[in-house]
Amino acid sequence: MNSEEEFYDAETGLESDDSCEVSFKDACVYESKQTVNGKVPSENGVWERRTTLPAPMFSRNDFSVWGFLKKCIGMELSKITMPIVFNEPLSFLQRITEYMEHTYLIHKACTLSDSIERMQLVAAFAVSAVASQWDRTGKPFNPLLGETFELTRDEEGYHMISEQVSHHPPISAFYSESLNQDFSFHGSIYPKLKFWGKSVEAEPKGTMTLELSKHREAYTWTNPMCCVHNVILGKLWIEQYGTVEIVNHSTGDKCVLNFKPCGMFGKELHRVEGHIQDKSKKKHQVIYGKWTECVYSIEPKVYEVNKKAEKKSGGDSKKHKQEQSTGGDDADEMPDVQETVTMIPGSTLLWRVAPRPPHSTQMYNFTNFAMTLNELEPGMIGVIAPTDCRLRPDIRAMENGDIDTASQEKERLEEKQRFARRERAKDEEEWSTRWFQQGNNRYTGAADWIYKGGYFDRRYSDLPDIY
Repeated sequence: MNSEEEFYDAETGLESDDSCEVSFKDACVYESKQTVNGKVPSENGVWERRTTLPAPMFSRNDFSVWGFLKKCIGMELSKITMPIVFNEPLSFLQRITEYMEHTYLIHKACTLSDSIERMQLVAAFAVSAVASQWDRTGKPFNPLLGETFELTRDEEGYHMISEQVSHHPPISAFYSESLNQDFSFHGSIYPKLKFWGKSVEAEPKGTMTLELSKHREAYTWTNPMCCVHNVILGKLWIEQYGTVEIVNHSTGDKCVLNFKPCGMFGKELHRVEGHIQDKSKKKHQVIYGKWTECVYSIEPKVYEVNKKAEKKSGGDSKKHKQEQSTGGDDADEMPDVQETVTMIPGSTLLWRVAPRPPHSTQMYNFTNFAMTLNELEPGMIGVIAPTDCRLRPDIRAMENGDIDTASQEKERLEEKQRFARRERAKDEEEWSTRWFQQGNNRYTGAADWIYKGGYFDRRYSDLPDIY
């Protein structure tokens, strides 16, 4: 395993913002689909998805990355494999599927006649897609080459398929579409990593594409950069930063979002701010909020008036906050969260994060949505593809609390994959992907992986035996 493989999927969490109470008074709200006690009933009212895992997570207090890595001094880094105790019981393919937790935003966008209003919701969807990373301190399992994951949500009106299409470099491709053909959402992800001593910076290479068929629109963007702090020593935490440009290739509208780095005093931690402009570069709406909490939109003039008023009255308060925030010489210490999002009167609430279940901290800090992803629902066996990661024995064992079996199975599967690669090399045989093929994004021209179709026809007889 090389150094990129080691960390490419280690998108870890940060300290939670305990003051996640937002005043929604006077705010217009786009309604989302509600759940009851974290459960989503099936259409016949009988089957309910689980709201907990079979076993709680193992304590990591007796383990440290440094305690492990210091034993490997002088060894070739490519031969180092992280202990399974630092994993969470999900594959990276399942982690990608968490983009779809807030699909109601896309459904709502499909119903709107105004392109600027649609862009507001697409922007909220792009921000919401990274919200599940908040406080997730476990790394997902590296997908095996040829591994797949499917998710069907009849009540949310979509299904999704993903495939690990490359191992060197690790690339995951996905395709989702609504059941009534209103939209498709697809892309491929190949994080490029840079190591900065105590932290790892991930550049999420790959284009996200959302197509709204009714409006004949296509939106593209790339996800923000993320930095995982304290990889060697200390409390793991993550920040997202960088500029995300969402382009409507049909109208020329653009949304420019700035995911702000935490800064010296942590005032900007989690914050997102940007604007929507038309093809003539006229600003129509300002977007603001936190990727861990909520996103609002407001008219630019109202926003600027509010910002000027803040500057006039906030000098002493700012100085006081900075004095409170100083302390500690370790630059990688996570700053205290300064405040929650303050709603500006006249704002429209586009999205807010759903509260996590009360036992989330004992369940790898999973959201309600993540809690359901590895569940084998009645009737799945024999229907889903044999390469589906719900059938991976190492992930299943870890979810069930059997860490020893999980570790043994992980080593067996990795060795099986290496053996298969050696056999292909011996026979001069190239790996052939099943559900995606290399190509170019039709809107940006960038390299991409294109869904070939056919997965949901359920013809899986010639799939490889990877487990």
